Amino acid sequence: MTQKSILITGCSSGIGYDAAHTLHKRGWRVFATCRKEEDCERLRNEGLESLRLDYQDEEGMEATVTEILTRTGGTLDALFNNGAYAIPGAVEDLSRDALRDIFETNVFGQIALANRLLPVMRAQGHGRIIHNSSVLGFIATPFRGSYCASKFALEALADAQRMEHRGTGIHFILIEPGPIPTDFRKNAAIQFEKWIDVENAHRREFYETTVRKRLYDTSGKPDMFELPSSAVTKKLIHALESRNPKPRYMVTTATYISNFLRRILPTRLLDAFLARQ
Repeated sequence: MTQKSILITGCSSGIGYDAAHTLHKRGWRVFATCRKEEDCERLRNEGLESLRLDYQDEEGMEATVTEILTRTGGTLDALFNNGAYAIPGAVEDLSRDALRDIFETNVFGQIALANRLLPVMRAQGHGRIIHNSSVLGFIATPFRGSYCASKFALEALADAQRMEHRGTGIHFILIEPGPIPTDFRKNAAIQFEKWIDVENAHRREFYETTVRKRLYDTSGKPDMFELPSSAVTKKLIHALESRNPKPRYMVTTATYISNFLRRILPTRLLDAFLARQ
C-alpha cells in the first residue's frame, strides 16, 4: 500500500507534537509544521519532516504547501489544522486589531490552507480535512469571547464544507477537546499582555487578581477532567483511519458534560452555571 501522508500544523508542542510523532510511528508520512524555524529544526533532529508554516504568512504558507506537494508527487491524504491561540479578556477590551489577529490565525488561515488543498484531494478522489476545534467551539464562556467566536466560526465553515463536499470522498471533521495540558496557557498570557490594556480597563482588579493568577499559575495542578495530548491523537487516528469517520469527535469529560448541559438547560441557567467556571 502507498504510504499515507498528512500535513499537521502547530507541532512545536502539545497536541500537534504528540500527533506528529504518533502518526509517524504508525507509518504515516508526516509533514509537521511550526511557526518558528528553530522548532522545525528540533523536530527534524527528532526524525520528522518539518517545515515552517504560519497561518498569517500567506506567501510562506503557499511556499510550504508547494514544497510538500513536490515531495509527495502532488498528493496529500489529510490535513490536521491544529495551530490556534487565545486572547483572554472581556469582549469590550478587545480592539479591532486584536479580533482581526486572532481570526487570521484561528479561522482565515486554517480555511485558506484547507481550500488550497481541496483541488489536490478532489483530483485524487479522497481526503480528510480535520480541524482541531474545542469545547468552546459550541459553548461560550466569559472572558474567552474572542477564542470562542473564532472556534464557533471555524465549526460553521467546516459544517458548511462537509455538506458542500458530500459524496466526493473528502471528509470534513471536527475534534472538540476540553482541557489538555499544552503551552496554550503560556501562549495566552503572551497575547493577554499584548492586547489587553489592563491599566485602563473597567475590570482592572479582576484582571490583576484573577486572570493573571490563572495565566501565570505554576503549581502544576491539573484542570478538572484534564487528559493528555494522546487522548486527542487517539480520536485523530480514528478520524483518519476509519472507513466512515464521524463529523465530530469529543475529547474529555468536560466536553461531553458541556454538550449535555447546553441541550437540556434553559439559556439563563446555562449562563449562570458557566459564569461560575
